[in-house]
Amino acid sequence: MSRIHAGSSLVLCLVASLLPPLGQSATEPREWRFTALLDDKVIGYQSFRLLEQGQEKVLVSEARYNIKFLFMNVYTYTHDNREVWNGDCLSRIDSRTDDNGERFFVRGMLEQSRLAVESVEGHEQLPACVMTFAYWNPQVLNAKRLLNAQTGQYMDVDVAARGRETITVGGRQRPAQRYELKTEKFTINLWYSPEQEWLGLEATTDSGSRL
Repeated sequence: MSRIHAGSSLVLCLVASLLPPLGQSATEPREWRFTALLDDKVIGYQSFRLLEQGQEKVLVSEARYNIKFLFMNVYTYTHDNREVWNGDCLSRIDSRTDDNGERFFVRGMLEQSRLAVESVEGHEQLPACVMTFAYWNPQVLNAKRLLNAQTGQYMDVDVAARGRETITVGGRQRPAQRYELKTEKFTINLWYSPEQEWLGLEATTDSGSRL
């Protein structure tokens, strides 16, 4: 969850998608690459690479944002994350984040039917089946709590469908269903295709922060 100038708007737009439908056998990784836009200006990217091996899935993601003002860097953000999933349940996580100089980490592993999580927040024992904000998996829309892969916080969430829309993906118009995911700190709009393929994200907080 990155902190960006108040009043601005960051959007992640899908520009490339090389993937079979989730749940089908796949010998090649599923890949998403998003362009990050701040007030319609490109500031970086976020990418995801998912390899499915039976019931186990390995997700590797990274984000790079860089905001300039008068040719000077005023904000940088880097995030690297590796997650291992068993079905729809997280079994391991290892993330590192630099949010404009403020550093975070999250490490977690499934141990004796509990997910043991260590972060800058401390140590916590979570239930056996936990999800992160794993937008690539449409089951995230049914979650009541999600693990923040940057901070390690286990957050209450509320998800509601907000209607059908048409959005531009890779230069093409695509029909999509929009969902609104709310936490105490921020609101996220998500778009999915009729086949439940993740197409886009826009996030806002009360203070103007963006995810």
